[in-house]
Amino acid sequence: MDTGVVIAIDRDVCIGAGQCALAAPGVFTQDDDGFGALLPDRPEGGGDPMLREAARACPVGAVTVEERPA
Repeated sequence: MDTGVVIAIDRDVCIGAGQCALAAPGVFTQDDDGFGALLPDRPEGGGDPMLREAARACPVGAVTVEERPA
């Protein structure tokens, strides 16, 4: 489902706090190293209402949600 957003996790910044996965477990998970990751079947968030809250919850700002250019 194309929701018109681009979600990114900066792995150089991520500290593995897991706040993204706690806020929006239908979009985010943690990889084998404990860092934030997108669920493979939800690369654009699927319209999850908690998507932007998950980005705000990241204590180091590693998660970004931006509007897809038209």
